[in-house]
Amino acid sequence: MEKNPLLQLDGLLDWKAITPEHVKPAITQLLHEAEGTLAQVTSEDTPADFDAVEETLLTSTLRLSRAWGAVGHLMSVNDSEALRKVFNEMLPVVTNFWVSLSQNEKLFEKFKAIRDSEAFASMPPVRRKIVNDELRDFRLAGAALPPGKRLEVKALEERLSTLSQKFSENLLDATNAWEKVLPDATRLEGIPSDTLALYQASAAQKGKTGYRITLQFPSYLPLMQYARDRRLREEVYRAFTTRASELGPVQFDNTPVIREILKLRKKEAGLLGFGNYAELSLATKMADTPQQVIRFLRDLNEKSRPYALRDIEELRSFAKESLGIANLEPWDIAYASEKLRQAKYDYSDEEVKHYFTQDAVFSGLFKMVEKLYGIHIREDKASVWDPDVRFFRIEDSRGQLLAQFYFDLYARASKRGGAWMDGDRTRRLYKGRLETPIAYQVCNFTKPAAGRPATMTHDEVQTLFHEFGHGLHHMLTRVDEAAVSGISGVEWDAVEMPSQFMENFCWDWSVIQSISRHDVTGQPLPRALFDKMIAAKNFESGMAMVRQLEFALFDMLLHSEFDPEKDDFMQLLEKVRREVCVIPVIPENRFPMSFSHIFAGGYAAGYYSYKWAEVLSADAFSMFEEHGVVSPEIGRRWLDEVLSRGGSRPAMESFIAFRGRRPTPDALLRLSGMADK
Repeated sequence: MEKNPLLQLDGLLDWKAITPEHVKPAITQLLHEAEGTLAQVTSEDTPADFDAVEETLLTSTLRLSRAWGAVGHLMSVNDSEALRKVFNEMLPVVTNFWVSLSQNEKLFEKFKAIRDSEAFASMPPVRRKIVNDELRDFRLAGAALPPGKRLEVKALEERLSTLSQKFSENLLDATNAWEKVLPDATRLEGIPSDTLALYQASAAQKGKTGYRITLQFPSYLPLMQYARDRRLREEVYRAFTTRASELGPVQFDNTPVIREILKLRKKEAGLLGFGNYAELSLATKMADTPQQVIRFLRDLNEKSRPYALRDIEELRSFAKESLGIANLEPWDIAYASEKLRQAKYDYSDEEVKHYFTQDAVFSGLFKMVEKLYGIHIREDKASVWDPDVRFFRIEDSRGQLLAQFYFDLYARASKRGGAWMDGDRTRRLYKGRLETPIAYQVCNFTKPAAGRPATMTHDEVQTLFHEFGHGLHHMLTRVDEAAVSGISGVEWDAVEMPSQFMENFCWDWSVIQSISRHDVTGQPLPRALFDKMIAAKNFESGMAMVRQLEFALFDMLLHSEFDPEKDDFMQLLEKVRREVCVIPVIPENRFPMSFSHIFAGGYAAGYYSYKWAEVLSADAFSMFEEHGVVSPEIGRRWLDEVLSRGGSRPAMESFIAFRGRRPTPDALLRLSGMADK
């Protein structure tokens, strides 16, 4: 046990040393320690004092959450049968602890006593917020309910946790179960050479000859964009959009998982006194009611839908006249869009990609944030979970360590799709000792072929900036209380603001010059090509906007007006599509079965937050536009009022402190090309 890497929690984790055999003994011991601490702080001998209760308990639970977070992280980036088995064995046990903690009546009473004490009024505002947040969360967990109902909520939470994990496993397994191997490149005409090399390498890894296509995004998207073989595009599209559904292998079908999740969420909301799960979800967000969110989404739809209709009509005409596609089908959208973009703006993603070499992008990104925030970023050394993972440190102007972070960039079969940031450790000052934050940032870019430089599409550059925005929010905090440090305690519908804000820098010429270097010539992106990109920046932005509104509206209606006992969620999706969607959709499309955000990712009744955060981030970025995009003065203000504040105060207060007023959607519509000239 002394050598168990999941118990060595004082410094950096030894990722290389962690094996599935370490999980159960380490988590069992940490649970035992946390339960002992809980008994201590809830005893009659312990005074109702913030340090004696909150800080003492947090010290123990942070150790548990860090170790269990590491196990969950490995499940996401290096899934294996052995790890999955022990994870699923321990998941109910860990969930039971957290739910029991959130419902602990004695602990609830301790926090109420802290709030009611004479000392509460003189406590720092940050600590008062923590206490009030704790009391709110106790009520939302059912701590104020009678014992019988409290146990019901606990059982529901445990089952929902298991179902979310099952949803993720089904989607990963369904994605990995499908492949198409072609003996030669005859049917792959039009696909870029680096993607063909990826297909060949994928086949070789499986001991096969030829070209292997999978449903992992770096394999799937280039085929949909560039393959001239329409029947091949259709086959791959149908496989991708029916993943984890009743139309595929029965053991991966997420349909019954979704139905049970929705029923249990509705039941839990009712037990806690809410009319529906959306109301429960919004209790910790900036938005007040589901109706307010629905109005926000429909208002954006009303403003953007005319542009979306114009986009799709232009695409249909082009496909018919220039590509010979009389009836535009879903598997034609990405292909026709790429051809139209090349025709209108005379460049392709493939051409641009050669200018964004990974080393140049990283170097330019780091220099930009160093200038904005007065920090320094250095490559560092640490144990990592995959040889391709890179590790860095952030220092202040005096060379003092502020934070450290990992970057895991490439797709692999053992890794779930998408991109995300998560905290390994949160900033905390405890008994005079400062624990600096540590983050891991994960993407799924295409790994370069041997001997070739890593290049990135401009979309991937924006993804990198987005995730680093999350990372900076976590790492540049100055809050010393872990409960509201970094992204902790930040309202869910504000947590995407710093990340989406960062994407705007990818469209500034001075930034582009610093992050681009051609993989052969070494030259930065030419101004003429950048001007074409700017002209094309809002290409099909109307279609992109209503696509996200479709997901967000479906999510909010699903958790507010939908009855899981008698309604069909696919019929609800069809209803939403009739209201919002402009692109063709085949009846077999089973998008909800892969909608991980709301069924496995914490965004249930919260997907709208992407659009809301875009409103906030675009409005905030307009301040930089007014004063010079890479402005240290405005950068420090953003750092002081938003990034460094974490969850220590309401997000709206932080926004107003930075911008000087409440947010409006004007900047978002302007930046998206959907505002009157």
